[in-house]
Amino acid sequence: MLFRSTTEELYLSILNNIQDGVYYVDIHRKIKFWNKGAEQITGYQADEMLGLECPESKLNHIDEFGNHLCITGCPLFATNIDGVVRTERVFVRHKNGYRIPLLTTVYPIRENGVIVGSVEVFTRNSPKAYDDNLIENLSEKAMHDSLTRLPNRSYLESFLQYKLSEYQHFGKRFALLFVDIDHFRVFNNTYGHDVGDLVLTDIAKSIMNIIKKDDMFGRWGGEEFVGIFSINRNYEASVIAERIRHLVENTVVTNSDGKELKVTISVGVTTSRHQDTPDDIIKRADSLMYQSKHNGRNMVSTDVSAENV
Repeated sequence: MLFRSTTEELYLSILNNIQDGVYYVDIHRKIKFWNKGAEQITGYQADEMLGLECPESKLNHIDEFGNHLCITGCPLFATNIDGVVRTERVFVRHKNGYRIPLLTTVYPIRENGVIVGSVEVFTRNSPKAYDDNLIENLSEKAMHDSLTRLPNRSYLESFLQYKLSEYQHFGKRFALLFVDIDHFRVFNNTYGHDVGDLVLTDIAKSIMNIIKKDDMFGRWGGEEFVGIFSINRNYEASVIAERIRHLVENTVVTNSDGKELKVTISVGVTTSRHQDTPDDIIKRADSLMYQSKHNGRNMVSTDVSAENV
């Protein structure tokens, strides 16, 4: 027992005396180890990181094209599933706010042949010709709608694929809402496109105030929005949808003449299923949204029964 303890202390000392950053995550990407090198490179101390899941860690990994890897292609998530060693050039956010370029390699950790987590080893990488501000701007333009500043369709599709993989491998349920603004053409045709834009931005601001860090609400296109929300029980999907419908119904949009405009939405909501593809779940929610339209608008339609908890 003493030998084992001494050996563990030796390994820990080695890991904490190398200049590279090293951290270990379990199968759910929860950070279980964070060495001194990681502290020095990122500015984050171990007690700030331990216990957090990677998407919560504030490092906000992006690749050289501006893609948010925690959502669009996390190497740790992939290695936890397939056991493949991966090397990536990434940019992470230092605790002081600036971006630092890193070269990372992710290795699977197995116990009795079963993957139980992954280790990421990272070192500072030459920034080459990359400019941090350029990377930030590229990421913003590529993944967000220019009018509402919400995640755009591309970002939503990537996040949906990630959530489906997470559900199918780890059982983490989620709800998908398809939202359409009722009579949106009336706003544009009666009051002008500026007012139509105001309706879109005001709704976006209202809903973003209630979005949690593990959820996403974005603009699918035109007057359509998609929301993706983590849930524990399927019935929570309808609760979330009704909350958003009620929030929009009570949001007052005022045009340049001081006229208050009433805005409502029709919502279709469904939950994740093991056989789903992204197209499957989107089509299901979209069909339910049109059911709300046909039934009188300003309502929620769902395929989740009270028994389907």
